[in-house]
Amino acid sequence: MAGRNTSGAAGTGEQVKIASIVRQVPDAEARIRAEGGSVSLEGVSFILDGMDEYGTEEALRLREGGLDAEIIVFAAGPARTEEAVRTALAMGADRAVFVETDEPLDVLAQAQLLAGLIKDEQIDLVLVGGKQADWDSAGLGAALAEALGWPLSDWTTSLELNGSSLRTRHDTDAGSEQLDLPLPAVVTTQQGLNEPRYPTLPNIMKARRKELKVLSLAEAGQVTPLVRAAAQTIETRERRNEMIEGDAATAARELVRRLREEARVL
Repeated sequence: MAGRNTSGAAGTGEQVKIASIVRQVPDAEARIRAEGGSVSLEGVSFILDGMDEYGTEEALRLREGGLDAEIIVFAAGPARTEEAVRTALAMGADRAVFVETDEPLDVLAQAQLLAGLIKDEQIDLVLVGGKQADWDSAGLGAALAEALGWPLSDWTTSLELNGSSLRTRHDTDAGSEQLDLPLPAVVTTQQGLNEPRYPTLPNIMKARRKELKVLSLAEAGQVTPLVRAAAQTIETRERRNEMIEGDAATAARELVRRLREEARVL
């Protein structure tokens, strides 16, 4: 994106601390099976959530535009999440803080957990994916802004940092609008903000030597999920296995008629 103004924080030339929140999600190309009424993730490959890649990339571009910035990756999840964290480090982030836990944390619990870590690091700007691919939820950014008490720009498509203020453009139901926010702030990212880079082999090797602080849930600050999934059921429909008889034209007319009837029912 062009036109990034990257003056130092508060116009003093002080280093800005940028947080990139990342998650690990199943690869969209992976074949996921349903077994016993639930989703089986056995053998599924996991990747860095694409929405979070935009946040990491934007932080890197701000620094490459002249901003004196330290970029810190934050994540919480099972041990395998470290792979996604390493990917963000290989893209160019400086270091990472990873809370390793198998506890299923809802959006509010994750926000509370991350807010504590962000405050400890005295972060100036938080970048987080606008939507979590596995949850199909756009709640984390808003919940995090609320937990921190910071302003939020969601579904952001452009970003300019000027001293202690931030100017963004973001999507709305009616189109788009421009926002001016003071720092510290939370920004949720999406496609169109930038084009994330692929980690190069040398940077992948360097990422192995970068600082990765791993904490337990107790060390990071125990949180209690407000919402727990009591049960999960996958929606299924039996195939009708009906064959439409007749030539192509007749079958096409019959198919259109049936589709119209189905649409009226729905």
